[in-house]
Parts: sequence; structure tokens; C-alpha cells
Amino acid sequence: MTVTLTTRADIDLNSFFRVAWKRESVTIGEEALRRIAECRASFLQLIDSDADIVIYGVTTAMGELARQRLGKDERDRHARIKAFAAATSFGDPYPERVVRGMVLARLANFLEGHAATTPRIALSVAEMLDGRPMPSVASSGQGGAGEILALYPLFAELSAGFDLEVKERGSLINGSPCAAALVADAALAARRRVRMAEKVFALSIEAFSAPLEHYDAALDVLWGDQHEASALKGLRELLVGAGGGRRNYQAPVSYRVVPKILGHAHRALAAAEHAATVSLASASDNPVYIPPDDAHPLGRCISTGGYHNAMAAPALDDLAAIWADISLLCDRHGSKLLNGAVSHLPNLLMTDRHPSDSDGHGNVGYVPMAITGYLEQAKLFAQRTFIPGTESAGAGQDDVAATAFLAWAKEERAGRCVDASLAMLAMLASQALYVTGRQGPPALRSFVAEVRDSVAPVNEDRVLGPELARLAERFTQQVFEG
Repeated sequence: MTVTLTTRADIDLNSFFRVAWKRESVTIGEEALRRIAECRASFLQLIDSDADIVIYGVTTAMGELARQRLGKDERDRHARIKAFAAATSFGDPYPERVVRGMVLARLANFLEGHAATTPRIALSVAEMLDGRPMPSVASSGQGGAGEILALYPLFAELSAGFDLEVKERGSLINGSPCAAALVADAALAARRRVRMAEKVFALSIEAFSAPLEHYDAALDVLWGDQHEASALKGLRELLVGAGGGRRNYQAPVSYRVVPKILGHAHRALAAAEHAATVSLASASDNPVYIPPDDAHPLGRCISTGGYHNAMAAPALDDLAAIWADISLLCDRHGSKLLNGAVSHLPNLLMTDRHPSDSDGHGNVGYVPMAITGYLEQAKLFAQRTFIPGTESAGAGQDDVAATAFLAWAKEERAGRCVDASLAMLAMLASQALYVTGRQGPPALRSFVAEVRDSVAPVNEDRVLGPELARLAERFTQQVFEG
């Protein structure tokens, strides 16, 4: 399959999923190519028609030399410089799906002529998504004011294949396609994580026999929040056909607030999806070319701060925070299931040993301790991302660093922590159903079978770590599968 791009609006979460996650190729529509060529022609007329025009990186040098004006011959020489000294970051590379997303998001600047570059550059960027291996882009050391430390190595090979013309190098390395790709990637993963969390907590609710009134449809209206209503609806759908014999008094707070916490997960997801949708289609170039209109028959080119995406990091931070909160709920649910005085469940290990031989639950009883470890890690990763200052720039131009790279790394790690926490709670809930001879609601039975495929019911002490790791990895794979 091939995704055809005609306008910036064509780059959205759906096309991102197809191109970045499912590895579909990209083609640029004829209308877009015509528009790119027309804007390139009018841009060249613009810079030739005014000897005093000031356009960063075109009629001036770049960076600290921005005050230096360039004559026409100097512009051409300046454009051909293969200056990749900025590609200094190193360390673990981003996953290929993320790099493909960065390339796709880069095309937003081209499709409506805002990059003022040639069609050949736009076509070459699109061709990078034809299935060939992606360049390596380091996920560490990204402390630049914009995204050049990532974009230089991403487009180094492409640039080396051309004698670049004015504006072409800047059109590849300026803007914020990386931030757009990072928040889009996290939003797609969050969709699956939120659904996974709903299944695990519905399973825990059933294992605990919590009263179903805590999730009643009347609350949809009483609480008045669309995201909490979505969480309530999701839980109710999974609990259709839930078993009887439920406790006739309220469950602990950690069970009653599940729809509130999951509601905020839906809210954080919606914010991430909004940030991704806006960012993916954003013309973030600097300087950005504004095509001709009645007031400006040759168009105009203005310097902006488009390369600083202020939406991505807060959205990523909110996702990381909700993963920490969900891990906390996993910890509380696991402890309550194992506390027979609260859950009214029998010994979850079911051994013939004398009670004095163990804590009553064997190695199952230690699972919440492991959840606590992942919870604390998630809390560390969920710290707010503040805008870093680039102190090394001194009095130069680049005095504020981009934030999305830092925020994505923390959200990604917090997400893996919640996958582990959910896996352990799912195992404990599965065990609770097993020792009481219950199947669980129809909508959850295949999920229970999946959990037990990785962690079989426990009848005697055994080493559970590798099995739980397998289940956690299975959850993570489901989050990211194309």
C-alpha cells in the first residue's frame, strides 16, 4: 500500500500509523508537486527582485554569522556547503518506526510550498520511505535549540547526493518534524496501553468481586466528563456477564476510583492525539515561505520559532504521569487481592504446606513488591520536563533547547514500567479466578488465556520472574505491533 500526500492535512495520525508503524510507502500527488515548483519559482524571483532582502540562511549566513550578508554568488557557494559538524549526538538509536515518522513529518513543510525548495528534494525525502533501511538517529544528547542534531544525520546521505541550491539545506534541518513524530508515536502507543489497562483492571474488579455499582451507567451523566464516561463504558463492556456473589458493600478506594484514573488516561490520550494531529501537519520551517497572495505577489519569507514545539513535551509528560498513577493502582489492587481479610479470597497459592511454612501466598505474595519497584521507576520518569537553557551558547542565538526528545524518552520508559505493572496485576487476578474456580466475564476469557499462556496458574512455589517478564514483554509488543 502507498500513502498519497497532496496537502499538509494528509499527514495525520492515520497516515503516520500506516507509514511509520506499518511501513507503507509514500508518494507526492501531482497537485502538490506543481505547487512546490510554483512556490520555488516565485521564491527565486523574490530574492532576485530585492537586493536588500534579508532571509536567514539564504541572503545571510547561518547561526552566529546571521548578520553577515551574502551576495548572489556567495549564496550559491553557501548553499552547497555540506556542513554536518552538528551531527554530534550518539547513543542508542531511535526505533525505525520513529525515524520513519520523522521523515514523514518532514514532508509537511514541502507539500504546500512553505519550504520554498525544489520538487527533487521533496521527492527524495518521500523516497526514503520506500522500504530502505533508515539512517541512525541517536536518542541521546539531543540538547539543541531546535532539531538539527537529529535532522543533520537523518538527511546527511540525501544531502550528499545533490549540489544543494539556496534554501534546500535549511528546508531539511530546520523545523520540528522530530517532535511531531515523537508525540504521534506516543499517542498511538497510548491508545493500546489505555485499552490494555481497561482489560487488566476489569479483570481485577472481577477477581475482587467488587460491586458493579461502582461503574454504573448513571455515573456517565453524574460525573459529566466525556473521558470518565469513556472509561466507565469500557469497563462495563468488559464486565458484561460478570459473576454473582459479589460483596454487598463498597470496595476499597483503589477499586472505586478506577474509572476516574482511567478517565484521566483517556484525557491524556486525547491531548496527545490533538498535539500530534496539529504538529504533524504544521509548517514549522525557519525561515518559512508564505506563498504569493494579493498583497505579496512573490510571496514572503519570515523567521519564526516554528522549530520549537511547545505542545509535544507537556502531552508526553501527561502520559508518563498517568502511567505512574496506573502503576500505583496496580500496586494497590495486587496487595488487596492478596489480603484475604480484605478480598475474602483463599490463599492464592493453594499449597498443602502448613501456614507457618510461608507467608500464606508463597512466591505469589512477593509480586506486589516487584510492582512497587516498577511504580517507583515510573514516578521518576514522570517528572515534568522543563525547557532547558543551552548554557554553552553563551550570548549566542541558541539559548533555549527543545524539549520533546527528553519528554519522549521518559514517557517511553514510564510506559514500559506500566506494562510490567499491568502484567503482574493481570497474573494475580488470573490466579484469583483460578483458585476460586471462576472463568471470568466472556469478554475477558481470551485475555485470561493469554495471561496464562505466559504465566500458568501457580500450584506450588516456582521462579516467576522469567514468566512475568515474558508477559510484560508480550504486553509491550501488543502496544507497538503494526
